[in-house]
Amino acid sequence: MAKLNMVQAINLALRQEMEKDPTVLVLGQDVAVDGGVFRVTDGLLDRFGDLRVVDTPLAESGIIGSSIGMALAGLRPVCEMQFSGFSYLMMGQFEAHATRLRSRTQGQLNLPMVIRMPYGGGVRALEHHSESREATYAHLPGAKVVIPSGPRNARALLLAAIRDPDPVVFMEPKHSYRAFREDVPDQEETLPIGKAQIVQEGTDLTLVSWGAMMRPALKAAAEIEQARGASIEIIDLLTIAPMDAGTVAASVRKTGRCVIVQEAPRSFGVSSEITAQINDKAFLYLEAPIKRLTGYDVVTPYFGREKNYIPSAARVARGITETLDF
Repeated sequence: MAKLNMVQAINLALRQEMEKDPTVLVLGQDVAVDGGVFRVTDGLLDRFGDLRVVDTPLAESGIIGSSIGMALAGLRPVCEMQFSGFSYLMMGQFEAHATRLRSRTQGQLNLPMVIRMPYGGGVRALEHHSESREATYAHLPGAKVVIPSGPRNARALLLAAIRDPDPVVFMEPKHSYRAFREDVPDQEETLPIGKAQIVQEGTDLTLVSWGAMMRPALKAAAEIEQARGASIEIIDLLTIAPMDAGTVAASVRKTGRCVIVQEAPRSFGVSSEITAQINDKAFLYLEAPIKRLTGYDVVTPYFGREKNYIPSAARVARGITETLDF
């Protein structure tokens, strides 16, 4: 078992699955010769050759269109959008074809493909490089949306995504790429898509987050527990669509309070859907209003102001305190 960062863990997942399954291939801008802009695919070209690790033109729609054809022909493409902010150029192919083919053919065809896309802020990037648009893709029926929070679950979830029969948008939080390391088993390990993880059990408040926001959420929870002796249940959503609303609702029925942390803008986001699901399934158990700690309804700011935009541990701690004291 080695201590890996998220970049290394994702690379391990790709390498192991490509060794195991000859139908798996990787394609995207700069993924072959340069090993990807974040070096996630580093070394794969030398190991598997240019028929399975393919540098493409700068054409997101073409990358997705080619991947759809490959998947229909029996391959399992893992294509990369270099940054999620550029992924809208693929939307025609993705929404009109990838997400609909199972329905269009009444289940006769499926589309086993993964779209990897680095997302989120905190790395001092320029415009179109720091967005958190998971809700956009989660809103499309037929698409699955997965967001790991650390190296170990990134490796396990990517293996599950590659093996899934449907298109999976695999969003990788850039801020977590090299932020920390975890023990990642050498042997194969997968996690089920569509299942949240209870990171820590508690009785006084439910704290829900995903992706890079798990770090400030965990830090804030630890501070509040130490300062006040509160017992906080922490849930890592892991899959945005299909959402594991049952696990969240069961936790809220136990604790009576909920705080949700998301990096994306506040309106029409995943935190709004979680709130609606809690209202449907656990409203009468609530002892305080649901608190949402989010980004703001503005274009993601440049690095000079992004620290004020992205929820911090201090901001999360204040939200937890307000909810506990209500």
